[in-house]
Amino acid sequence: MRGYTATVTVRLKDGVLDPEAKTTQRALERLGFELDALRSADQFEIDLTADTGPDARRRVEEMTEQLLANPTLHDYEIAVEKR
Repeated sequence: MRGYTATVTVRLKDGVLDPEAKTTQRALERLGFELDALRSADQFEIDLTADTGPDARRRVEEMTEQLLANPTLHDYEIAVEKR
């Protein structure tokens, strides 16, 4: 068994309202920053032990689909590295 760290980034899908990002974008614009768009995201770092990197990824995908992301509302990315 090896140690892995998985990073899961969860974002709202295109077209889903993101009030947190909208509020932050307006605040940045009031401060004089020009930007085309802003999206919010949640990021989770998970330390786990698994036999292989693909095994670790499969476990993290299960965690993400069962709790960390709602597939109706969210897209997500997973990166797995050896510790």
